[in-house]
Amino acid sequence: MIPTPEELEIFRKAGNIAADARNWAAQNIAPGILLRELQEGMEERIRNAGALPSFPAQTSRNHVAAHYCSSPTDNTRFEENDLVKIDVGAHIDGYVTDTGVSVDLSSDGRWSSMIAAASDALDAAIAMCEPDVQVDDIGERVGEVIEGAGFNPILNLTGHGLGHWTLHDRPQIPNARIRAPGKLEAGFIFAIEPFATSGMGRVQDDGKPEVFRLTRQPKVSNKIDSEILDSINEWNGLPIARRYFSHLPRKPFERTLRELIKQGVLDEYPPLVEGKNEHVGWKEHTIYIGPDGPEVITR
Repeated sequence: MIPTPEELEIFRKAGNIAADARNWAAQNIAPGILLRELQEGMEERIRNAGALPSFPAQTSRNHVAAHYCSSPTDNTRFEENDLVKIDVGAHIDGYVTDTGVSVDLSSDGRWSSMIAAASDALDAAIAMCEPDVQVDDIGERVGEVIEGAGFNPILNLTGHGLGHWTLHDRPQIPNARIRAPGKLEAGFIFAIEPFATSGMGRVQDDGKPEVFRLTRQPKVSNKIDSEILDSINEWNGLPIARRYFSHLPRKPFERTLRELIKQGVLDEYPPLVEGKNEHVGWKEHTIYIGPDGPEVITR
């Protein structure tokens, strides 16, 4: 998406709000805290600032690279020596931003080099961002930095364009040279998110999904509660979580969810784990290519 000047200002405001929620979580995370409470705290902070979550806030630990989202009753707690990926986004009127950071909960800094590899790769990628740069060239540079630090990039996760009510748009920004098509253009807004791991460099689905996205309207069915469908539709196709709807009756909600999944109109996003169950470090920013070069709007 290439925003108008007015839209760009909205993106910038949403980016600042997302960065504030990310920083708050990174400063307040500690062993013993519930994952759910940190996620809900980020979302509350976003709402209090006048925005809404671009997607459910997530805190993926250790070998889970992404998409760990707590259920409304999740009692999982952070533990000492965890490597945590804090993933959060904010939108205003559908103009979405996306950002994240990794936090080392060990006392000896055992994950610091992996986190640094992802962070350095992100900095190197941002420095390359200008019109007409091929996304595969950015991916190659990301992979070089991560491999130079002694780790492997994750090949089947990418950065992505951002738009109006659109969290994953073109172009995809890979983490290695993978023959990805596309190039950057002036005015683009997108997220770059390098993943570094000591494992095989690929992720796979594993676990119960708590993130969903309504892709189109369902066929009429007596198994779909109209009030619940209306509540889901309020998110305009952005990803949602069960915990967003804790105020609704549980049985009708779950029945509606099952029917939407059965009809193929509701996508599920289970946790993504590293293929050899090795730890993963990561960092993400939203970037705008302006007349003066790349602007990180989630700084």
